[in-house]
Amino acid sequence: MRNEGLGSWPARRARKTPHRAALTHEGRTITYAALHSRVLRLAHALRARGVRRGDRVAYLGPNHPSFLETFFAAGALGAVFVPLNTRLAAPELAYQLADAGARTLVHSPAQAGVVAELRQEAGPGDLLVEAGQVGLFVEVGSQYEELVQAARSVEEPLDEAVSRDDVCLLMYTSGTTGRPKGAMLTHANLTWNAVNVLVDADLTADTVALVSAPLFHAAALGMLALPVLLKGGHCVLVESFDPTEALGLVERHGVSAMFGVPTMYERLTREPPWHTADLSSLRILMCGGAPVPTPLIEAYAERGLAFQQGYGMTEAAPGALYLDAEHAERKAGTAGVPHFFTDVRVVRPDLSPAATGETGEILVRGPHVMLGYWQLPDETAAVFADGWFRTGDAARVDADGFVTIADRLKDMIISGGENIYPAEVESALLAHPDVVECAVIGVPDARWGEVPRAVVVPRDGTDPAPDDVLGFLAGRLAKYKIPKSVVCVPELPRTASGKLHKPSLRRDHGGAPQTPTPEGETPR
Repeated sequence: MRNEGLGSWPARRARKTPHRAALTHEGRTITYAALHSRVLRLAHALRARGVRRGDRVAYLGPNHPSFLETFFAAGALGAVFVPLNTRLAAPELAYQLADAGARTLVHSPAQAGVVAELRQEAGPGDLLVEAGQVGLFVEVGSQYEELVQAARSVEEPLDEAVSRDDVCLLMYTSGTTGRPKGAMLTHANLTWNAVNVLVDADLTADTVALVSAPLFHAAALGMLALPVLLKGGHCVLVESFDPTEALGLVERHGVSAMFGVPTMYERLTREPPWHTADLSSLRILMCGGAPVPTPLIEAYAERGLAFQQGYGMTEAAPGALYLDAEHAERKAGTAGVPHFFTDVRVVRPDLSPAATGETGEILVRGPHVMLGYWQLPDETAAVFADGWFRTGDAARVDADGFVTIADRLKDMIISGGENIYPAEVESALLAHPDVVECAVIGVPDARWGEVPRAVVVPRDGTDPAPDDVLGFLAGRLAKYKIPKSVVCVPELPRTASGKLHKPSLRRDHGGAPQTPTPEGETPR
């Protein structure tokens, strides 16, 4: 087999476990043999439509078997897969498609409206394929299932030479500042990340994974779906997260592994079935995007469940640090230690090693770290230092080597010459019984330059007074770290992956403090 990349995975897995379930979506299950057949047929169909090695194949849609089929088919051709965020507006999608130079777009029926807008600007050579369920949205010559079924026989292998070092995936960063950049992830990058997960998360061949976080982001794809499929497990695909549905799927399919952000896990605990649902099959609860609040850890511990937290970024495919279940309670609040085939350093501005407990920038190195940013050599050079990827995140390492994420360096608040890391303040706020979510931002202050402001989501049925919230922090944080104002909101702005979108918070709540800093108060 000349294909050394991920496009060969369905064939390799089919020859080992052809009859095992690979994917389930809305009650329909695809075995590994069927997945291999469908991927090969789709690859032949795309090749017949002109897709060649190195071409970019974009996908716009929620979690669906066609997402992974298109991903593997592109890999089988030596093409580059470009997943697109379904929450983006047409101009944002148009930018990414143009930047990637994608001439192939596979999209779900739900995206027909935005695709119609994109079609108006599309060139005559563009290929638009609609991916839907069998028999639905039939469109002669362009319907996804028709392409798959009408392709050449599965007995004709592609025999495309694909190297591990070829670019497999072009995944755009969230673009919270400036234009999004396409991280070039090779077949080797994605494979090594999957191996890291298999080593550290202890996934087994009988794993049943609930994939409800969007696959167009690195975490759900790299930390759950790909490792599970590499191991020969079973992925239950859900197009959007619904807590009631999720609890039902855990019981129905015997789900043993999940990935989510803290908000998703917190929503599960609010559901009436939470206390009675059969969760005995769950073994692995991966969580990323933000530290898991202590009350949430305790709520799951009451059900006999422990989180496996982590830290990563798109550029690392995405895993960098991992906190396994064994240390989940003793090292709660940390992001763990580096993955098995990953090296992590925390450094000062001059790149010298930070001392134990000293806050510095996280640097990551490993075979899973990206080649660079697509067509951006200067930006690529700026984020690498002697082979280490500069994350722009701040952290500190304890005496046991466990890393605690402080915050994005750019999110750090400097108040009266003191550094304040919002994540630390947010963690303290989440211990308040009436605060279910929160975020801390810096706002202008005539005396101190800027001071922290807390934006909180109250627990249902509560209306915490700002003085009560701030008074709760007294003695828990240094005085200068305690926010000077509180804003209550019904929800926080988030990206499609569930991460806080702080630019929106700053835009909506970043004006002058509601209450000026009292005269005579010191930030110490």
